[in-house]
Amino acid sequence: MKPLALLIPLALLTSCGNEPPRRSATSSTTPVAVQVATVSIQEWPAVYEATGTVRARTAGTVSRKVMGYVQQVSVQVGDRVRQGQILVTLDARELEEGVRGAEAGRAEVRSAIPEAESAVAAAKANLDLAETTFKRIEDLAAKKSISNQEFDEASAKLKAAQANYEMARAKRAQLDPRLARAEQELRSAAIMREYARIAAPFSGIVTAKSVEPGNLATPGAPLLTIEQDGVYRLEASVDESRLPSARAGATVEVALEGVEHRLNARVSEVVPAVDAASRSSIVKIDLPAIPQLRSGMFDRAFFPLGSRKVVVVPASAIVERGQLQSVFVAEEGIARTRIVTTGQRTQDAARLEVRP
Repeated sequence: MKPLALLIPLALLTSCGNEPPRRSATSSTTPVAVQVATVSIQEWPAVYEATGTVRARTAGTVSRKVMGYVQQVSVQVGDRVRQGQILVTLDARELEEGVRGAEAGRAEVRSAIPEAESAVAAAKANLDLAETTFKRIEDLAAKKSISNQEFDEASAKLKAAQANYEMARAKRAQLDPRLARAEQELRSAAIMREYARIAAPFSGIVTAKSVEPGNLATPGAPLLTIEQDGVYRLEASVDESRLPSARAGATVEVALEGVEHRLNARVSEVVPAVDAASRSSIVKIDLPAIPQLRSGMFDRAFFPLGSRKVVVVPASAIVERGQLQSVFVAEEGIARTRIVTTGQRTQDAARLEVRP
């Protein structure tokens, strides 16, 4: 491809710091037909570029609540899981014993209830008989038909029957809290047994695994890490001086690896704390759901800052040799090379910013 020539204002040539061109007396070079384009100065939106890392908005570490040996691991890194799916199974023999012991305790209390209710019924029957007998003795005593001793004996029997009845009712009433306590112990034992079967807290993808069958799982130690698939955000590091341009709810452009065009995303949170070493803060940007996203990816966010004047040239006019970028400038009919530094491009990539 033949290099293009640019007609560029003299002010730009002077700012490059090159010596004024000198016309040679003679030239043996054969003239080449080129296309000439005019450099323009345009108002472009000014943006601040911040880099960051993609993180899952919802991530969870699965751990054990009680100590036990791992019996089975049902997933591997990269597997997709659904909410409630069993991931890790632990040895639950001791927990099963706890459940059986709680069931036995509940059964013991339940078996005592019929006996206690029978004792209450018998005591009530004796009390009714004692009350009836006492009323008869009381009538006879009023007629002076019985002795005082007989009346006292009937009164004592009535009081004893009343005491026996109250005692039987008290014993029966004590069984209700005992039964409630046994039911609670059984529920607690059943919950502890369920801890032996570790399930996924939500649907997602397994991103880390630090457990194998036979390992001793201690409470709180991480076993698996799950990230909710398809829900990611970019955590960008923004300089302290640029934080006013990063407002919660604002729309920014993001450039994602593997995605050719930029995407619009929304700022969801600006962390108020500023890192003392880097003088920057974390800005969290909710990303749209696209298949290419993965946790840990390096991406960029562009925050609008207003507008600025830039020198714009066609992208096809840039000549790249290694790390150097240059353009050909038409000076009095001769193409001369000028080293430039490129900046932003237009959306269609047809034109870009250059700086001398």
